[in-house]
Amino acid sequence: MALTLGFLLLLGLCQNTVSEGPPSSTRGSDVPEFELPATNYETKDSYEPGPIGVLFQIVETFLHVLQPNAFPEDILRKIIQKKFDLSTDYEKIIRYEIGIIICAVLGLLFVILMPLVGFCFALCRCCNKCGGEMHQRQKKNGTFLRKYFAVSLLVICIFISIGIIYGFVANHHLRTQIENTRKLADSNFRDLRTLLNETPSQINYVLGQYTTTKEKAFSDLDNIKSLLGGGIHEQLRPKVIPVLDDIKAMAEAIKETKDALLNVNNTLRNLKRSTAQLNSSLSDIKTNLEQSLNDPLCSVPPVTATCNDIRMTLNQLDDNTNVDELPSLNKQLDNVNDVLRTDLSSLVQKGNKSFNDIPEMVQNQTTDMVSDIKSTLNSIGSAIKNINEQIAIQDKLSIFLDPINHVETYIHEKLPTLEEYDSYRWLASLVVCCLLTLIMIFYYLGLLCGIFGYDRHATPTRRGCISNTGGIFLMAGVGISFLFCWILMIIVVFTFVVGGNVEKLVCEPYQNKKLFQILDTPYLLNENWKHYLSGMVFNKPDINLTFEQVYSDCKENKGIYATLKLENRYNISEHLNIQEHTGNINSSFENMNVKIDNIVLLDAAGRKNLMDFSSSGVDQVDYDAFLAEIAKPPTKVNLLSFAEELERKANELPPGNLKRSLTSNAQTIRTVYHDQVMPLGQLMSYSCQFPPLTMVGPVLAWSQAMKRSSYRSIENLQNKSSGLGVKVVNIISSLDSAQDFITNHISSIIVQESTKYGNMILGYFERYLQWVKISITEQVAACKPMATALDSAVDIFLCSSIIKPMNLFWFGIGKATIFLLPAIIFAVKLAKYYRRMDSEDVYDDVETVPMKNVQKGHIGFHRHQTTQSL
Repeated sequence: MALTLGFLLLLGLCQNTVSEGPPSSTRGSDVPEFELPATNYETKDSYEPGPIGVLFQIVETFLHVLQPNAFPEDILRKIIQKKFDLSTDYEKIIRYEIGIIICAVLGLLFVILMPLVGFCFALCRCCNKCGGEMHQRQKKNGTFLRKYFAVSLLVICIFISIGIIYGFVANHHLRTQIENTRKLADSNFRDLRTLLNETPSQINYVLGQYTTTKEKAFSDLDNIKSLLGGGIHEQLRPKVIPVLDDIKAMAEAIKETKDALLNVNNTLRNLKRSTAQLNSSLSDIKTNLEQSLNDPLCSVPPVTATCNDIRMTLNQLDDNTNVDELPSLNKQLDNVNDVLRTDLSSLVQKGNKSFNDIPEMVQNQTTDMVSDIKSTLNSIGSAIKNINEQIAIQDKLSIFLDPINHVETYIHEKLPTLEEYDSYRWLASLVVCCLLTLIMIFYYLGLLCGIFGYDRHATPTRRGCISNTGGIFLMAGVGISFLFCWILMIIVVFTFVVGGNVEKLVCEPYQNKKLFQILDTPYLLNENWKHYLSGMVFNKPDINLTFEQVYSDCKENKGIYATLKLENRYNISEHLNIQEHTGNINSSFENMNVKIDNIVLLDAAGRKNLMDFSSSGVDQVDYDAFLAEIAKPPTKVNLLSFAEELERKANELPPGNLKRSLTSNAQTIRTVYHDQVMPLGQLMSYSCQFPPLTMVGPVLAWSQAMKRSSYRSIENLQNKSSGLGVKVVNIISSLDSAQDFITNHISSIIVQESTKYGNMILGYFERYLQWVKISITEQVAACKPMATALDSAVDIFLCSSIIKPMNLFWFGIGKATIFLLPAIIFAVKLAKYYRRMDSEDVYDDVETVPMKNVQKGHIGFHRHQTTQSL
């Protein structure tokens, strides 16, 4: 019934869901990840029999050895086509069934002969024949035979016991599986309902994901300023920003140059004024000293030597610098001031603003385009929603709920009857197993009592009660075996023929899909249709739609659309044509007209400003001359040291006008030093603290002190003005290059970025539509529950739950029944050694050989009669 239901549902969905589309597949993207929610089913897609599976494999191996012939496809095709003629095709059936036929015939012979043999054996025993005579002849190998018979019977009993265990296990497994049938059926029906109920919601989910995609696209369209405009801006940025930065740095350099020029010019003016005052003061001191040295005392030795020494140092009070010769920087300063009348920084900011306004310009120029694209996307959404209406899968699937409910009700009504019949079967099988178990109990008790109760010193007529009981048990087992073994064989033959054929003709070809291949034979089920399934579904029998392919696809959990090739009824690819839906959007981006042609990085005033600065003459000043003059000390000698030396020499002179005049001039020199030299040194930024005397020391101290403010100001100005013309030329060249790049390449950049931006927007929908197509064709309405229901009906219920345990049952019981034959023989032979005999062979004590009665030329033994109660 479940098999029928599975095919009904499969065919029904084919016919009625053809206008629908299934699906669900996802592609990774920058946008939302699309993934169809997983559907969980209860029924397992595979059956594991557990440890008993090993026994099933043994029986299957036995059947394969017994019937290794290939599946009779031709015969089955003839039967389906009603062309089978037993009179002409019987040889093929016999050839295929030869193994089962032989075993069945042997079983029937067993059934017929065993009662006859048992009847004859009983009559024979009653006539004191066939071992019925209660007399045991003594044999030299009697001990060996007794042990041989006992071991053989024990081994045979073990084999029989194994078969009985197989029977018990198979009987219990079959009963357990029948009890689980209701649970298995309910699980399959719930899975089928889940398939029918969730398929519409799956389609709605797939189509509903368009909203997520559209919202992402709308967000990017609203953000076109940063995405598209920003992209264009970033493409131009490496060319533009460095140039603007250089111009901005040059504007700052102009201001710094003006400050440096002003500082140096002021310093130079102060230096000239201070140097002139210092020279005037030194000249006056030098004149006073010369007048003092004209004193008559200088002609009197030894004063003459001192006066001469002083007179020789007077040239050290001359001017040491040529500051007056340094040119003024007023012209350069005026030129720079003229340059600064134009605010280059503001011009740079203006150009920068013009460049940074590109995203805003793009947004303003694409407002209408964005609006059109949004309208197009909304229309695409309406078209996609119409797919659900065209498919109308929910209405078509709902018609299968009634058949499912009907079949489920039918199964629930019949299951109690099945379980009742199975209880009878279970009881009958249990009786069979227990009957064999009873026989084995007699045999085991017979062996146990016989082996442990046997006394090898006792004569046959004097054997113990336990040993005798063992023999009686063995004969009881023999009697029950004769009474019932033929009945057991009837059961074995019947279950063997049925179970073996179902296993070979249904279960095995179902597992290797040969049954499907036979059903897929062209013109088999309908002589006018090449492919029956496609004829049923589409009324187009030429479409290659096979049962095997449908089952395999459902087994792999593929969607109904791909499984049943529903594109022959409703081609989802045509209705979800990506180019058709995205063509309008693509053309909108291709026709997008964004113009950016008013970007001026630096206007003519700015360029003239840079050129004026390069020709201001700042870079043509002889800064080395400035640095050389400033590096010189204002005096040739350290005035403090000179004053001290002058005062020392004056102190060596006798009191008088000369001494006072020299002392006064020394003091004047100190005053000049403190009042003029030190301020001048601070102005020129050198240290006024000369090292003590020596003529070299003051020069070194002065040179070291000159590495400060004024010196550094001039050096800084020199560095800024160095190569000024080249710098300006390079900046203007870079500016021209950037401006040319913007002018000549802005269009291609706009096209490039527009294409990239358009591809990004279109990519969302291409990925979505591709996912919709894959989802509807491959994942929605995945038909695994149908394949599982079919497997549950055939593979699990029929084969694994009924046929395999049935085969194991006849295999075990049959083996046990067949081994009863040698067990009867060995039990009868062995019972003679355990039972107490009525008579025995007697030996004379005086002779080593028994006494002989010669009768008709034969040698005999004396028979000693004993009365025994048996």
